[in-house]
Amino acid sequence: MEIKYTPWRMRYIKRGDAAEEGCVFCAITAADSASDAERLVLYRGQHCFVVMNIYPYNTAHLMVVPYLHVADLTMLDSHVAGELFTLTQQCVAIVQQEYTPHGFNLGMNLGRVAGAGIADHLHMHIVPRWNGDNNFMPVIGNTKLIPEALDETYARLRPHFAALNSASDQ
Repeated sequence: MEIKYTPWRMRYIKRGDAAEEGCVFCAITAADSASDAERLVLYRGQHCFVVMNIYPYNTAHLMVVPYLHVADLTMLDSHVAGELFTLTQQCVAIVQQEYTPHGFNLGMNLGRVAGAGIADHLHMHIVPRWNGDNNFMPVIGNTKLIPEALDETYARLRPHFAALNSASDQ
């Protein structure tokens, strides 16, 4: 039997049903940008930020999150919704450039019944996909293999988002 190590998942396993107090996205919003690397925040825009999913479905699984704590998509004004979608487009372009996936899953799960793990704070998922990434391991073995450590993914993506920051400053 081959063993795959995913030490970052231990935090998820240990938490069980006891989720963190408060909203994890609001905690990121309130935190100083000095902790962005620790929190896997890649970019902070005017209305939204980009963060890596710490429990990814695939390598380079990103989320675009409004600063506004809201579960209802219709509550976003046009400026926030516009930035959310623009950042989604930019994330797709950056991941495409760095990882060359064969496709993407993009989406929001609005409400627990729709599969939202964090139902009270909407967010857009960007999940790169490759031919063959859904093989017997997740289908039969109920195990998903992520071939790159989170800190390595962050290090690969961060320069792209730093360039995005530089472009928005001009």
